[in-house]
Formats: sequence, structure tokens, C-alpha cells
Amino acid sequence: MGNNVREEQERWEKTTLNKVLTKAKEREPVFKTTSQIEMERLYTSRNTDDIDYCRDLGFPGEYPFTRGVQPTMYRGRFWTMRQYAGFATAEETNKRYKYLLDHGQTGLSVAFDLPTQIGYDSDHPLAEGEVGKVGVAIDTLKDMEILFDGIPMDKVSTSMTINSTAVILLAMYIAVAEKQGVKAEVLQGTIQNDILKEYAARGTYIFPPFPSMRIITDIFAYCKDHIPRWNTISISGYHIREAGSSAVQELAFTLADGIAYVEAAVQAGLDVDSFASRLSFFFNSHNNFLEEIAKFRAARKLWAKIMKERFKAKRDESCMLRFHTQTAGCTLTAQQPDNNVVRVAFQALAAVLGGTQSLHTNSRDEAFALPSEDSVMIALRTQQIIAYESGVADVVDLLGGSYALEVLTNEIEEKAMKYIEKIDSMGGAIKAIEAGYIQQEIGDSAYQYQKEIETKKRIIVGVNQFQVEEEPLQNILRISPEVEKYQRGKLSRIKKERDQGKVKDVLAVLKKIAEGTENMLPPILEAVKSYASLGEISGALREVFGEYKES
Repeated sequence: MGNNVREEQERWEKTTLNKVLTKAKEREPVFKTTSQIEMERLYTSRNTDDIDYCRDLGFPGEYPFTRGVQPTMYRGRFWTMRQYAGFATAEETNKRYKYLLDHGQTGLSVAFDLPTQIGYDSDHPLAEGEVGKVGVAIDTLKDMEILFDGIPMDKVSTSMTINSTAVILLAMYIAVAEKQGVKAEVLQGTIQNDILKEYAARGTYIFPPFPSMRIITDIFAYCKDHIPRWNTISISGYHIREAGSSAVQELAFTLADGIAYVEAAVQAGLDVDSFASRLSFFFNSHNNFLEEIAKFRAARKLWAKIMKERFKAKRDESCMLRFHTQTAGCTLTAQQPDNNVVRVAFQALAAVLGGTQSLHTNSRDEAFALPSEDSVMIALRTQQIIAYESGVADVVDLLGGSYALEVLTNEIEEKAMKYIEKIDSMGGAIKAIEAGYIQQEIGDSAYQYQKEIETKKRIIVGVNQFQVEEEPLQNILRISPEVEKYQRGKLSRIKKERDQGKVKDVLAVLKKIAEGTENMLPPILEAVKSYASLGEISGALREVFGEYKES
């Protein structure tokens, strides 16, 4: 069969193809993906001769999970449909959550404002002008109580995009659940809790790497015993991609961070099979349709090998890479924003064909501001149309076996592994970040991508080609300056009404435990319940750990 295809392809190239090429050249001499992987003109069975089905692909729900982590995938149930939401106050965001849940959203995804992300209360001088702007402001347990008022926490899965203060927000979530009468062991959701990508690509860190890693492993240990259904970390390639990386770099740097977290947990005395099944990942879905699908499949395969061969994981669940996907914010354009609806639809479809467990679709107006209610509805309906109307969810790994897809999956895996080996040779992800290696690679990739746009080697519809005269976009969501005033007033009242002596005592206990080696989550939970603020808890830890300053 192989020889016959080879001979027939050679005949086709000399006759049918050559006749066309002598008359007209192809659009480009070479076609490449965003990772600079050269795409051949045609893929046939010749290209997949060295792929062993059982070794390289396997069956869905079985090692190496290339074709999916569940045997039935979306034939069993659809992915969780989330919309990343959070703005202004807890009161306003609570209304948006109820609106989305009423219209078919199946999970919540919380966006926090910048002060909350970096451990400052709304009344801190550095918070001025930022309160409620890029997410919801959460200062104390009272805000979290309002945020989830009327939302059954035993029935809704919640994802929280929070990193340096993740342990505090998790403690608040547990405390609110207790007030609702919901036991911690039934809570389902995810905290992002991925500090390494903050040092490499995003910047919302507080503490140096060593104490940050200790906090993360304390969360692993606590959740293992108390919140077994909670995903303790969402190791994030999303922000790495938003910073300008290629698909291969996104995969490689994300898994390198994952390796660092597993190593830290093992060094802290945890058995790999006791926590690995609660690790989750968070990827970007960008514009190159086939490359993104291949990236997701390669990610599962590569992580399964890393867990089994490197960390000697014994349970299948420890080797499964489960991931959330968000469509690419960096591809949204201010020009012709309706085009973003189309971009998001293709990116979401790639995520589904790649086997995501959870999906957020960006809104058409997010190049301008936080999304309006109408735009959020279109984004949610995009997911629902893919799920209920397109038919792509009816077959597991629908494009599996495509010659081009299988070759690209293997190429991405190989190139990502070379990056991981390079990072290993430098001493691991933390050392590579401290040396600036990962940041430099991302920066070089971002420069290359932007240069291609500026020279029109890469066409962005409405930006560098097919431009039109446009009216300014209407109905943009704007956060009133009154939000900051309101939030500061609410915080002031809580600080006056609480038991000040108790707050002082629990913060003193927290500092003492932070100076030692005990798990920090129990004292943080006590501090939260006493209505100590996020800024006060972060401040206590700052006194012990100091702050990270980028060199």
C-alpha cells in the first residue's frame, strides 16, 4: 500500500500538479504555522508511516490520552461552558452570574480586579483608579458572601483566575460555602494558582519564588485531605500565549511549569498519585485552526509521558491532562469588532475538536473594555451552537487520523520536548525564568509575529488588509468612579464592625506559622472568617516573605 501511494504521488506531482504550477505559482513559496512549522502541500499515508496507532494515539480514556481523557468525551456530556466574568462590585457581578446561569451557562469563572490580584485592599493608595476595573473587587469575606448570594455552591463549578492571592480567595470560598451549609468535600472548581507564569509573562506576583511555591504545595496538601474534588492549580499557558509565544512555546513552557510544581510537591513529601489527578491546565486557542487542535492533542500525550516516565505515576488519573480553554484575547481587534465573533467561533471549535474539558469564549468588544451583556450572550451562544447544532460533539476525536493533523501533533510534541529538555539543562523552570530565558523566547516570538503583520506576510482582516471607515463602537461597558467610593465605604464599615482583637490575634498566628513549616491554609481560613481583609492577610505574609523584584 505504501509503495503504491508513493508511486501514485510521484505521478501526480509530475503530471497534474506540475501542469498547474507551470501556469501559476502558489500564494507563498512556503506555508508556516504560528510556530514556524512548515506545512507540506499535501499529506498522505506516506507521512504517517512511522506512527504506531497503539503507541502514539491509543484509544480515548487510555494512555497516552492523545485522543481524549474520557472514553465517550462529549457523547457523555458537553464541556463546561464558562464566561469569564467579574467587574465593579460583588453586587454587580452577582447579577451578571445569575443572568448567565439563567441563559444556560454551566460554570462560573471569576475575574478579579488588579488590587485583589496583587494583595491590596480597595482603600490602599496603589489601588486608586483600579478598583473594579478589570474584574470584581474582593476585600473581605463579606464581598465573597455577596458574590455568591443565591448561587448554590454545591451545584455550580467555579473557576477563579487568581494567583498570588489564590490561597486567600480559596479560603473565602470555603468559608462562604460553610455559611451556605455546603461541605467543603463537595465543592468543585479550580483556582489558577500558577505563580511561575506570572514571573515569566504577566506580572501579578507578590512574594519571591520559594515562598510562593510553598504556598502552592500547602494548597495541594490541604485540598487533598479537605476538598478532594477541587482542582488545586490551573497551570496556565494562556497568558504565555497572550504575551506573544508561539503554540509550541505555550505548550513547552506550560508543561515545564507543571514539572516544577510536581517536583516541589514531591519534595514537600507528597506522593505524586495523591495530588496529580487534581492538577489542571489552561490553554489559549489562537487563530491557526489545525495547529491549535494538534497542540491540545500533543499536550495530553506529552504530559502523560512525563507523569508516567519521569514521575513514575501509577494511576491513570495522574497521567491525564485535563484543561480549560479560553479563546485568544490577543487576536481580538478594535477594528471591525464584529469580525471577532467569527474569530472566536473558529477558536472555540478548535478547542472542542482538541478535546477541552471547559471553555470560555471571548466577547466581541473586549478589545475596548470588559464585555457588555449583549456581547457576552453572543459569546455564550457560540458555544451552545457548536455543542447542539454543529454535530462535532457526536464523535470522539473527530479529526483523529487526519494525515496532516497526526503529523502536526507529533511535530509539536517533538519541538515542545526540545524546549523542556533545554529548560531541564538550565535547572528547571524557576532557574530558566530567573535567567530570563523564557521571557526572551516569548519576546522574540512576539516580535516575529508582529513583524509578519506589519510586512503583510500575515494578514489580519480589518487591520492590515480589508480596512473600512468605521464609527466608534457604542454601548461599551464603563466602570463608574463611584464604584471605588462605594467599595471603600463598605470596607470601612466592615473594619469598624468586626472584632479587632480577634483579627490582630489571627494575623499574629498566621505570621508565626509562615515563619515555620506548618500548612498556612488553616490560619488563613481563620483570618478570613474573622473578616481580616485580603490586604491585611497579604501584608502579614509580606512581612515574613518579602516581595519579589524583577531583576
